[in-house]
Amino acid sequence: MGEVQLEVLRRRILDRFGEAVDFGPGSIVYRETLKTAAEGMGHFEPLRHYAEVHLWLEPGPRGSGVRLASELSEDVLDRNWQRLILTHLSEREFPGVLTGSPLTDVKITLIAGRAHLKHTEGGDFREATYRAVRHGLLNAESELLEPWYDFRLDVPSAHIGRALADLERFGAQFDTPETDGNRSVLSGSAPAASLSGYGAEVLVYTKGMGALSLLPKGYFPCHNTEEVVARIGYDAERDLLNTGDSVFCSHGAGFVVPWREAAGHMHLPPRKRRPNAAQSTPAAPQTPSAARLQRPSFEADSELRAIFERTYGPLKRRDLRPQSAVRAEEETYRPALKNAETAPKNRYLLVDGYNIIHAWETLRAIAARDLDTARALLTDLLSAYRSVSGEIVLLVFDAYRVPRPVEDVEQAGNVTVVFTKQAETADTYIERATYEIGKRHKARVATADYAEQVIVLGHGAERVSAAELEAEVKAAVETLRERVDALNTKENAKFGNRPIVKEEGD
Repeated sequence: MGEVQLEVLRRRILDRFGEAVDFGPGSIVYRETLKTAAEGMGHFEPLRHYAEVHLWLEPGPRGSGVRLASELSEDVLDRNWQRLILTHLSEREFPGVLTGSPLTDVKITLIAGRAHLKHTEGGDFREATYRAVRHGLLNAESELLEPWYDFRLDVPSAHIGRALADLERFGAQFDTPETDGNRSVLSGSAPAASLSGYGAEVLVYTKGMGALSLLPKGYFPCHNTEEVVARIGYDAERDLLNTGDSVFCSHGAGFVVPWREAAGHMHLPPRKRRPNAAQSTPAAPQTPSAARLQRPSFEADSELRAIFERTYGPLKRRDLRPQSAVRAEEETYRPALKNAETAPKNRYLLVDGYNIIHAWETLRAIAARDLDTARALLTDLLSAYRSVSGEIVLLVFDAYRVPRPVEDVEQAGNVTVVFTKQAETADTYIERATYEIGKRHKARVATADYAEQVIVLGHGAERVSAAELEAEVKAAVETLRERVDALNTKENAKFGNRPIVKEEGD
């Protein structure tokens, strides 16, 4: 504002509020970004707490802000924990390490994480996430950004030399002057810090005949970084509210490890580079026999059962809720196949539908465009799988937001598709179903949810990860294709590939 407008404001504030104020020069709001990528690791493990987070921080396009992503499989870290980490990344601005200015134009990707089934709480991941961001910033090379203006400077032609000299001194970028009679116009862009107060200076040296118009352009690399950093004097390692140090536990007590040494104490190995498809080695195609060899081993489940029994006693068919509630539900609940209790012993496969869709890369990409198509494709794949494996397949989808008192069961090919009732998730349905089915039959549960795997293991069911089920389904589809090809070959040999000729009178 001009001096007259500021004087009017000063007087009005004095008259209206009785406060004598003065106006000083404005300050520049800086931003920080990254010049190089780095992995940030955060660990938070005081007594009875646990969380570890690994993030990949990399520069983003100018003006993109802070973008978030996850490349971590739900087989490794449950979806709920991943969403919590991304929430913590989006709930605040993170200060940079050069001047403490807000971070911008970066992409932060979740690449690894670990929780403890018993000790992890929501606040643990907040601490680990904040420390991982700071650790990554301290390991990367940062860049200071400052705001720039697009300007239009209109002065008498007699003062064009002074204007050009000033703009060169400011580090401005501008086009050749446009001259029209005795007026000259310069257009370009320059740092906001350099143009601060220059409008008043233009009025002085042009005797009121010049005009400067400014329009924000965005943030770009600072033209005097060293000077700004020295003037602000921010010490990133002494900012205790934004620390890159990690907390570990030893002999029942927590201890702090400085950020420079934290990587050597982490429970998960560093990834060094972003784990994307371009950097990974393509997996060799699996044959049906190879896929069967990679099926979750009975020995692994047996070992987990042994640990479970040593901790809690012999396995009994019990629900994790009061027995009165279980008995009440037994009167009204039956699995989707009504004859489960009287049928001969079978093998059941229960699949958490949406969990698997978001765990398989192909289905996840389809679901981003059309969830119904992804659901139908998963049903078709499991139908082909049952044709080969012989297992009875129950595909369960969350529908707890749909107002209905009972679940909706339908038959799609040879797969039973279940949509849960209102206020019931697929996890809850599968837990109850494994409890009921496990009384007479063998059951397996396919899900990427580790907590759910542990619960169904306690019900006597076998667990199948999303990746293992994908390998089994691919193997089954390949086997089915081979059977069809063999049948076609046999039929062609039987008829000798002769064309069918329609006889007269037929």
